[in-house]
Amino acid sequence: MSAAWAVYAKEIVDALRDRRTLMVVLFSSVLMGPLLLVALSALLASFETRAENRVVYIAGAEHAPGLVNFLERQSRIVKPPPADYEAQLRTRKWADPVVVVPADFDAAVQRGETPAIEVVSDSGNAQAQAGAARVQRLLAGYAQERTTLTLALRGVATELLEPFDVQERDLASSRTRAAQITGMLPFFVIMAVLYGALNAALDTMAGERERGSLEPLLMNPARRGSLVLGKWGAVASVAVLIATLSCFSFISAQWLLRSDTLQAMFQYGWREALAFLAVLLPFAAAMSALLMAIAIRCKSFKEAQASSTVVLAVVSLLPLVTVFDQSGESPWHLWVPGLAQSTLMARVLKGESLGAIELTVPLAVCALLTLLGLAWVSRRLNDAAVR
Repeated sequence: MSAAWAVYAKEIVDALRDRRTLMVVLFSSVLMGPLLLVALSALLASFETRAENRVVYIAGAEHAPGLVNFLERQSRIVKPPPADYEAQLRTRKWADPVVVVPADFDAAVQRGETPAIEVVSDSGNAQAQAGAARVQRLLAGYAQERTTLTLALRGVATELLEPFDVQERDLASSRTRAAQITGMLPFFVIMAVLYGALNAALDTMAGERERGSLEPLLMNPARRGSLVLGKWGAVASVAVLIATLSCFSFISAQWLLRSDTLQAMFQYGWREALAFLAVLLPFAAAMSALLMAIAIRCKSFKEAQASSTVVLAVVSLLPLVTVFDQSGESPWHLWVPGLAQSTLMARVLKGESLGAIELTVPLAVCALLTLLGLAWVSRRLNDAAVR
């Protein structure tokens, strides 16, 4: 253990000495998630501002005085749109839908006909498309009011049009609904662990082999298992450090949220961060051993980077299984590293408790993967090909 500890201290110093790589890893893996969360909150805040907009743009408002009166009673402000509103909607220079009223609208309504009112928007313009639903609800309210008044003048009860009420009951809790927005957090945390262990694992194996510093280390009388254990401990420590910073960075990111809706729904505190960290610790250990096993086979750092790309791609795509498979969670999800951690962290975000089986299965799989990776690295160090 003394030899393992000496190797561990040496590898930790080497890993922390490369400050430029550490800064890149910290920005790409730790800060990327909170920055995207803040950007998402800014986008939602802009949609909320548009939803609270009291202005309705109507082309031909003089042809529908009843509609204008209804909107003003709803505390809305009616304004004419610009003449080239269609071109501005296409180029996203105009962010509000436009109601187009035909010239004979009022006369057609008086004759008992059903004239058409257009709500002009552009599906490529996200802000205008979001405002179109708000305008359509206002027009539906005006149509219902006209229908009610017409039936009342003719002595017909309006209750006959609605023989029953439809009430919606959502079984999902507030945290489950919030997880639909914050479901991206597990992905960023998992990628932070991978990129945190990647550079350290590649440098301690392929990097030292390329620089020629691995052979003098193997000439020491220490056992190969001690050397491997020390190197793996350093790589896993860096991965755990990055994972810790990533998990706790979302707590401070909540202070920068601009959307009131997202801030009310986003319930992520110290309890969730500690639960994330408990799920990620075995995963960080397993990925460190796996990346070291890949790097020991390569003769250069670039070759190791190319080989590890496959692992990064597979692990990053595994959480997408739950996106394409809408049947829900399956028991086999807990047996797949990466997918199991994403599933457990999603449960934490939903406020669900984690049982012993849910924690034991991923822990056993990660422990087995760690042992296999370290055994492979130790065997390769004894191989003449390394020398």
